[in-house]
Amino acid sequence: MANSSDLVATTGIFKGLHSGMGIAAKVLVVVFVVFTALNVEFANGIYSAVRGWIESALNWYYVSAFVIALVACTYLMFSKFGKIRLGDDDSRPEFKNFSWFAMLFSAGVGIGLLFFGIAEPMFYFDNTAPWGYPNNPFADLEGVTAMDEQRAVLAMRVTYFHWGFHAWAVYVVVGLCLAYFGFRKKLPLTLRSSLHPIIGERIYGPIGHAVDLLAVFGTVFGVATSLGLGVSQMAAGLNHLFGIDPGIVTQIILIAIISAVATLSAVSGVGNGIRIISEWNIWLSIVLIAFFLFGGPSKWLMGFFITTAGDYLWNFIPMGFQTFNNDGAAAWQGGWTIFYWGWWISWAPFVGMFIARISRGRTIREFMVGVMFVPTTIAFFWLCIFGGSAMYLELMAEGGVGTAGIAELVRNWDLPSALYGTISKVTALDWLNWCMAALATILLATWFITSSDSGTLVITTMLSMGDDNPPQRFRIVWGIGEGVVAAVLLVAGGLGALQTASIAAALPISVILLLMIYGIIKSLHEDSSAVPGPSTDRAVDGTRMAQELHA
Repeated sequence: MANSSDLVATTGIFKGLHSGMGIAAKVLVVVFVVFTALNVEFANGIYSAVRGWIESALNWYYVSAFVIALVACTYLMFSKFGKIRLGDDDSRPEFKNFSWFAMLFSAGVGIGLLFFGIAEPMFYFDNTAPWGYPNNPFADLEGVTAMDEQRAVLAMRVTYFHWGFHAWAVYVVVGLCLAYFGFRKKLPLTLRSSLHPIIGERIYGPIGHAVDLLAVFGTVFGVATSLGLGVSQMAAGLNHLFGIDPGIVTQIILIAIISAVATLSAVSGVGNGIRIISEWNIWLSIVLIAFFLFGGPSKWLMGFFITTAGDYLWNFIPMGFQTFNNDGAAAWQGGWTIFYWGWWISWAPFVGMFIARISRGRTIREFMVGVMFVPTTIAFFWLCIFGGSAMYLELMAEGGVGTAGIAELVRNWDLPSALYGTISKVTALDWLNWCMAALATILLATWFITSSDSGTLVITTMLSMGDDNPPQRFRIVWGIGEGVVAAVLLVAGGLGALQTASIAAALPISVILLLMIYGIIKSLHEDSSAVPGPSTDRAVDGTRMAQELHA
């Protein structure tokens, strides 16, 4: 059996890393950034053509892949394998439940909910079709075309769909595979290990290298793109609060500050910086959600949450199978659902790796229930309170439905301002609204810090062949590198192209995802009670059957 430690350099500047992987990853990132920055229009044309083909020709494939992932999660959650621990039989969780949930949520969805939490429901609530396709084809199919409370419910149904069980099923599958093969099977904590049941020892060769490099690519550019989105909204917040110019200079300064803090957090490790900031994110988010809930129409919002949650639970299965063929609805599905599915897949290696890293010692059932249901429940409540508050303001606007100004911001695609535009109208107390806008800006920074430092740790873990405590100097290099990538492409105007390329890169990752599902089910059926054994009594993957467990 090959030994992953034999592939890690023991001397030189790459000590602690796989030298070939380290070089290849840096070259890949530099070449891609230079190619994009030198001719953004040409590069974006290529990336957009690939993405457009995926969204138009492969919508059925993406829909099928997510359904398969959700079915696999449901099967494993309730199967006989649920009691197996992700680690040795006597291992126990490293983190308490609150810390675990906080880090799950921070790495998976935090900054996205602040950016899209108001803009996305508002887009589906609108009915003006500013982009040439319907705002919400699901509502149109049911004949709900007026901007009323029923359309608001359907707007939340689609929003929950994009942030709900189908999306998290991808994270669950990747995280479970990495934790199972890394902690129970004692294979390297890298994406390649999930393919061991299929290709065996070849995971240590070119195929394994390619898989991990693809994961590094998705992580670096996914984090960089999110940083670009995040700083644009933070700059809008500073403009709202202090009148600071939200232009490129402000955004570059914000990138530098956030990257520096995130790098320090990554250097301090999971148990210190990442955990502490994640916990603070949760507490501060509770304050902001309470502001919307109690400063706004509390009774209406709570009733709206119950109604929309039930509506989603009743409809999410048929929605998961829906494909549109007419031009308008198909364009909407490509621009929203398929975009989201690609985005979740491109982030899956990064988030799945981090989820695996913090889940050692939990049982498969505990892992799957925790990762599938806790973050989605929090996300649904968040989306409902934020999006519901904005839609209520539009429903009750003095000038008539849709005249409060928030829908107009979204129509004009000024998404960063939608959050602050809503906050400014929640209460009649200007000072309180100002304080909450400041809190939202701080949260944008801290949510992104937890995504960035998690990404840095994941990249260096993969390049060190699964060392969950990779050398600190490489965490510094990659933490700074993520910020540099975001800054260069921001200046060059290439962040949009980067986002498009990241979505296109999801296609090969989706194939790996399906192979992972097959691999873990195959491995569990063949060796469901595998535990670490003596070196003289090992199977080809480093484990042995413990028949005495069945006695």
